Amino acid sequence: MLPHFQVPNIEEIYAWVGHLIRILVILLVAWIATRIIHGWLPRLRTRILLHMLGQRGASDLELEKRAATLGGIIRKTLAVMVWILAGIMALKEAGFDIAPILAGAGVVGVAVGFGAQSLVHDVISGMFLLLENQIRVNDVAVLNGTGGLVEAINLRTTVLRGQDGTVYVFRNGAINTLANMTHGFSYYVFDIGVAYKEDTDHVIEVLKGIADEMMKEEEFGKMILAPLDVLGVDKFADSAVIVKARFKTAPVKQWTVGREMNRRIKKKFDQLGIEMPFPTMSIYFGEAGKPVQLQMQATERDEMKKIIREVLDERRGVRSGPKKENDRKATP
Repeated sequence: MLPHFQVPNIEEIYAWVGHLIRILVILLVAWIATRIIHGWLPRLRTRILLHMLGQRGASDLELEKRAATLGGIIRKTLAVMVWILAGIMALKEAGFDIAPILAGAGVVGVAVGFGAQSLVHDVISGMFLLLENQIRVNDVAVLNGTGGLVEAINLRTTVLRGQDGTVYVFRNGAINTLANMTHGFSYYVFDIGVAYKEDTDHVIEVLKGIADEMMKEEEFGKMILAPLDVLGVDKFADSAVIVKARFKTAPVKQWTVGREMNRRIKKKFDQLGIEMPFPTMSIYFGEAGKPVQLQMQATERDEMKKIIREVLDERRGVRSGPKKENDRKATP
């Protein structure tokens, strides 16, 4: 016998159609909200960050780098929240009891909160790391004493690549010290040692001339943001007078400018005869002592070499004599 099939009345059909329409409307609204988040947020993120953090002096490139990093995370988070909410509302319209789902989600949330405290700590630290504009992708930073290029900033981790290619991964919640070497601009500091006999004023003028030549060149003029800042004679070392100066450069360009400046300083000092001494030692005999001057002519050097050879030959003879005598005794 065939099962009895009851034809729904017109009111039930209207009710089903109404639920179906509401479910479709919910999904359509979620889709539109997601499209708005993906399209509207990128256009407004720069303006929002500029107003919120007051970075009116920052360059457009630096601001866009930061906004791209933070905007991507916010966009994904909002999209996931919209679809979760839409799914719960659609299930309710379909006639499902969502109370157990909400209760289960609450229990899971509490369990995750207790079991993943370090994860929550890392995520919150990562958000503040981005909001406070401490580091960005392609910055050169030192995290907990380890330096490298920032390759990625995630909500949970920050990735550095060292100069030798080693990849370092730090949990955001475990970052205790952070030094950004390329935030906005950079400095390359010179400690130039010259002999005590040199005129430091002349040395400073030579350094400024080399710096002015570099700034006039197209390649290095783009990297240098300000003329050479000569801080003056910094200290008196054991064998040299130290002149300190620094170049203000674009981020990450300080090492390129500094290496080229060092190369030109060496060549210019050689041309002008400015001595860059290496460590030496002076012996002082006191006030009662008299200076001892050692001079040696070519003939005296030859005689000295001859005496040294004779002494060495005698020592070889003394060492080899007993050995030969023992060999003769051992021979039958």
